[in-house]
Amino acid sequence: MAINANRRIAIVCVLALLAAAAPRAQAPKHLALVGGMLITGYDVPPIHHAAIVIEGNKIVAAGPASEIKIPADAAIVDTSGRVMLPGLIEAHGHLIVLGQGSYDTWFPWITQHGGDAMLKRVMEISARQLLMAGVTTTVDLGAPLAASLSIRDRINKGEIPGSRMLVSGPWISRGSGGAMQEGFGGINVSSSDEAGRETDRLAAAGVDVIKAHSGLTRDDYKAIVDAAHKRGIRVHAHVYAETDVRNALEMGVDVLQHAGSAGTAPPYSPELITDIVNAGRPVVVTAAHRAWVYRDTADFPERLQDPQLKKAFGPEIYAEVQSSLKNWWSLGYFQRTDREMLFRERGVKQFIDSGAVMGMGTDSGTPMNFHSEALWREIKVHVDMGMTPARAIAAATRVNAALIGKGRELGSIEPGKIADIIVVNGNPLFDITALAHVEVVVKDGVVQKGESPAAASRPSSNGK
Repeated sequence: MAINANRRIAIVCVLALLAAAAPRAQAPKHLALVGGMLITGYDVPPIHHAAIVIEGNKIVAAGPASEIKIPADAAIVDTSGRVMLPGLIEAHGHLIVLGQGSYDTWFPWITQHGGDAMLKRVMEISARQLLMAGVTTTVDLGAPLAASLSIRDRINKGEIPGSRMLVSGPWISRGSGGAMQEGFGGINVSSSDEAGRETDRLAAAGVDVIKAHSGLTRDDYKAIVDAAHKRGIRVHAHVYAETDVRNALEMGVDVLQHAGSAGTAPPYSPELITDIVNAGRPVVVTAAHRAWVYRDTADFPERLQDPQLKKAFGPEIYAEVQSSLKNWWSLGYFQRTDREMLFRERGVKQFIDSGAVMGMGTDSGTPMNFHSEALWREIKVHVDMGMTPARAIAAATRVNAALIGKGRELGSIEPGKIADIIVVNGNPLFDITALAHVEVVVKDGVVQKGESPAAASRPSSNGK
């Protein structure tokens, strides 16, 4: 029987609506990493021939593969012959720099080559380099406020790939505020009241942490800490000299950054070390970025021409960075390196031997300190100075997660945690430099680096 035109149109519309309402084929709900050795982030023996099951962005099971049920719809990442561990956390990074040799030339170069557009590009490159190096979370401790908030939010929305960011925006200081003050838009205060007000302003703008830089008084620290803690925000202090470390500790600063590095003082007094340990106050030494990277580069200057850098930076930025590193040993940044190398071992060992709570941060982005090498060099220094590999990995994962207030969400591989997982080629418990060979990165349950996972073809019960 013929159907008139109007009725035919109506039927087509109904069918279209039914098709739209019908359930569509869903992407796999589960991801499983199967076969490799598992380092959980705790200082306990690893799990061999392990499996991790992820649902959405959360870990739902982890343990020996023989005991883990792999869901029928899981996509599989084969980690046989490799090691799985939590995504690394960088407790001290700088997205605004890429390892260029001099701040005096770097920031004017950015201004002359696109200004805000170039700044945005540089920060995107940094964030992606960190992620590809296995750093799934980074604390950025110094950059212009708007740029910091923007890149954090764009990464969170999935608009660009990058390490998950916690940002301080500009730091708060008195006096010069350090060599990067102008480029980073640091805030120079003249009173404790002003320090408290600026902390309030940064917190209201949406920063995740506050960075207190150099030259601050005891009362300045108190004003900053009081204002930040009222808003539930932690304070990181850039401190070297014993008096500054003592003031920051006693005024309630949450994390002591740089303490024990840069050769500004011999090892601290036993009394200060004891008080830091008893307070359980985390210390992030950032040891490698001057005293070790200088020696490492003298031994192997070819590292400065790593093809990864050329690929990541693009020709324009790469050429500028390479130009800045000619005669790198004469750069102003390294003029105290002889003193720093003299004290470097004692500076790190004083905290390792005392049992202090130690996080891991690198000051990544500073001269010759590339984001592509973030954390493995720093972790190697700590292992070379006597820290066990398991403790060093825990410092860069579980301890760092607690240090940033994310201990319930990040830092270990166990059910309920966010699925931030990396897979490395080699056993870092045997040779810590295996952390330089990151083959797979999973962040928020999504594979960001490595081959696309295959659809599961095995029985859902793993033969049970």
